[in-house]
Amino acid sequence: MGVSERKARAKEALRQHILDAATELFVSEGYQNVSMRKIADKIEYAPATIYLYFKDKREIGETIVREVFEQLTEQLQTLEKSITDPGEALRAGLRCYILFGLEHPHHYLLTFGPDPEPDLSGELTPTDRAGLEALAQLRKALIRCMDAGTVRRDDPDVLAQTTWMCLHGITQMLICLRTTPNFPMAPEEAVISTGLDILLRGLRP
Repeated sequence: MGVSERKARAKEALRQHILDAATELFVSEGYQNVSMRKIADKIEYAPATIYLYFKDKREIGETIVREVFEQLTEQLQTLEKSITDPGEALRAGLRCYILFGLEHPHHYLLTFGPDPEPDLSGELTPTDRAGLEALAQLRKALIRCMDAGTVRRDDPDVLAQTTWMCLHGITQMLICLRTTPNFPMAPEEAVISTGLDILLRGLRP
């Protein structure tokens, strides 16, 4: 490995370190209560170092959300290509969504929490487009099932958004209950499977 390649890897590693530290702080302390200095203190670097990678806190937040959506979309696209049966592909995609959230709890809670600094210009940001692309994958999967007769004919936008909201409820509650030791939690896999059964049954013709 050459010197330039090692430097590039070190630079990317530090960038990811900044994003991971910021994510944890945003979730634990609230976006508004986190400063660039707090992020710098957490990774034990000078604040000036962070400004070499990101111009401000908002750019860090937007980057985290965009990259989470992009990773999720990539996984959903891979499933779409690898599973030919529309019904099986839909179920696999819904499960993928839940498991993705459970594997990245801090990122998930930050991504799907209320936007602390909403863009009121009316223009789509790169983050907005990444989120809509992930939703489009779900919409596409539902349309394939409609054509196959395994999902009832309905407005695909209504079905996609309603399905996403149901998934979000399952995912967020599982994340929260993992940190609630006194709750008599049923086996997580059983909850996920039962939740998907109920959701898919409601989508049938």
